Amino acid sequence: MHQPIVDRKVRFALVGCGRIAKNHIASIREHAADAELVSVCDIDPAALERAVKETGARGFADIDSLLAGTDADVIVLTTPSGVHPAHAVKAARAGFHVLTEKPMATRWEDGLRMVRACDEAGVRLFVVKQNRRNATLQLLKQAVAQQRFGRIYMVTLNVFWQRPQQGYYDQSKWRGTWELDGGAFMNQASHYVDLLEWLIGPIESLHAFTGTLARDIEAEDTGVLSCKWRSGAMGSLNVTMLTYPKNLEGSITILGEKGTVRVGGVAVNEIQHWEFADKQPQDEQVKAASYETTSVYGFGHPLYYRNVIDVMRGTAEPEVDGREGLKSLEVLVAAYRSARDGVRVNLPLEL
Repeated sequence: MHQPIVDRKVRFALVGCGRIAKNHIASIREHAADAELVSVCDIDPAALERAVKETGARGFADIDSLLAGTDADVIVLTTPSGVHPAHAVKAARAGFHVLTEKPMATRWEDGLRMVRACDEAGVRLFVVKQNRRNATLQLLKQAVAQQRFGRIYMVTLNVFWQRPQQGYYDQSKWRGTWELDGGAFMNQASHYVDLLEWLIGPIESLHAFTGTLARDIEAEDTGVLSCKWRSGAMGSLNVTMLTYPKNLEGSITILGEKGTVRVGGVAVNEIQHWEFADKQPQDEQVKAASYETTSVYGFGHPLYYRNVIDVMRGTAEPEVDGREGLKSLEVLVAAYRSARDGVRVNLPLEL
């Protein structure tokens, strides 16, 4: 593996200067004592010029010239989801560590290819799952880990958001396409898909329905996913991008033998119900953990970067590496197979 970076700042290069890039730029800036953005890259000259002006980083017109000319340690991929695999493999083979936005890929074999390429090159693969760092979900994860629910019976997640045709999908040709983006499950709700296994554990089987009810896109704007976990718990994930007139809810409810919790708000940012048979010190933190959010992205990106920097420094293990990222990709791919073929899909996809 790489030598820890101890005597200088960890250097990042950003590939893709669109909507989510600003969260990465701000996160690197927040850790200015330990990290710096040295290069940016975008095939759209206007987006590239804006990013160079904003960051002072050196600009590159495409990924090949960036890989040939940057002195970064970590290549950050904030490009359309479908091109993450090709970019990740290129970066790994050129000897760079890779940090990719979610979802890591749109196809199962592409996700496997990314993990394999980084393994072979001896570099790290980080997959952004910044929602895991939200204070509300950290408390919930703690409660599950301490087995405060006893046996978990039912889990329901809702993602009732609004993504308009003109204000969102029409902004870029790749949005809503199968090859580059995926639909409501894969793109907008992927952090909620991640919670299914991160919080509750391995899924035994699932059944999904998807539909493109109102948006002019290839992939789905609405879907429901029914799950049975290996533990016996059952639950569902209900997703739509058609909520009138704006984002309404991003929530998870867990019903167990000895506990009931609902974390709601627009993006799992408010603990709305917290009740257990036993009392624990962290119950006092519940009110403080809820936060107002103006963005469905939450506040997790800087916390996620803290872990990446610490891993590069040699003082931590990755919270979400490529293998961890594959877990939610596997659930997504299984859901799409189920919806397409009208069948229940068992996990794992491959033995």
